[in-house]
Amino acid sequence: MQVVEKQKILAVAKRIVVKLGSSVVATSSGVDTENVGRLTAEIARLRARGYEIIVVSSGARAAGLARLGLDRMPHTIPEQQAAAAIGQPRLMGIYERFFSDFNYHVGQVLLTASDIESRKRYLNARHTIEHLLAHGIIPIVNENDSVAVEEMKFGDNDRLSALVGGLVGAHLLVVLTDVDGLHDGDPRRGGTSRIELVVDADHAEQAVGEGAGKLGTGGMASKLRAAASAAHRGIPTIIAQGTRAGVLARVMDPDVSEGTLVSASALPISSRKHWIAYGMPVRGRIVIDEGAVRAVRDRGSSLLPSGMVEVRGTFDVGDCIGLLDQTGHELARGLVAYDSDACSRIKGLSSTRIAELLGYHMGDAVIHRDDLVLIDDERARESGYS
Repeated sequence: MQVVEKQKILAVAKRIVVKLGSSVVATSSGVDTENVGRLTAEIARLRARGYEIIVVSSGARAAGLARLGLDRMPHTIPEQQAAAAIGQPRLMGIYERFFSDFNYHVGQVLLTASDIESRKRYLNARHTIEHLLAHGIIPIVNENDSVAVEEMKFGDNDRLSALVGGLVGAHLLVVLTDVDGLHDGDPRRGGTSRIELVVDADHAEQAVGEGAGKLGTGGMASKLRAAASAAHRGIPTIIAQGTRAGVLARVMDPDVSEGTLVSASALPISSRKHWIAYGMPVRGRIVIDEGAVRAVRDRGSSLLPSGMVEVRGTFDVGDCIGLLDQTGHELARGLVAYDSDACSRIKGLSSTRIAELLGYHMGDAVIHRDDLVLIDDERARESGYS
């Protein structure tokens, strides 16, 4: 089943994001140069075949641990920043050395969550990566852990890899980790089978427990969240074991089943809407009534004040807000035209009363349909709107 789907994907795939997890790049004593060397050789071979490759690499902090006398990831932000500051130049030097053996050079792109949240910086990052690719340079993207604080962090590089995929319009996201894909149980306990194909990452994520290795911050649930995000942008994901020799050749072989393939959505959203849904922090939530749920979900309508039941959290104009039905299910996200105080004052009322109650009018919609994204993929498919 996976092979049939892969053949369709690889027939048109040219631009690929390859995410290398900490378990693939690093050990407790620093960078796993043997594995990184093998993977850079595999990436170089794909590059020679005409693929455009963007690498999202973990491991900067892990690369700096030994210099700090640590054997596992520290818990405090200053310690993590120090480890990253030490490890980033070391990790990039290793990538440059290995890729130069194949006459390729690398360019480092360091991002924080605030870089993605800002639409201007988001587009600047895209332009930087595009220019690197145009000049034959392999971009190496990592979170800027040496300066990021908790509220500015992606949480893990799985999410970053999906955002980068959406940023550059990738045709495939490959997530390399220390297991051979999603299993129907905990593979560490044995007796499980690999799941070759996942059609709905949103639902698969709910069945997978959290957890990560001592050097990493993600887990399989994190990878499925990233795959779901990529899927909504129309990007399929393959989760595979990056510690096995020849893994990328098997991933890119249309006749071989490798890892777990997570299918892309049949109704992909635009780059801008992907940025709204997954690139911005959710600052608050609005509970809406059943009529508003049907209007937003089934008719692709804007959210009007009359459909609002409850306003949760404190937010400003232009912030990203989650829309919940009255059971607490999040069905959409969007950029709000009124702050939380204003929303509380106009909820449940007709749009014609906005100016009367607030003394100003920013439009009839609390969230305009152009700034609204359905994030429940199954319901989006049923309604025909995304």
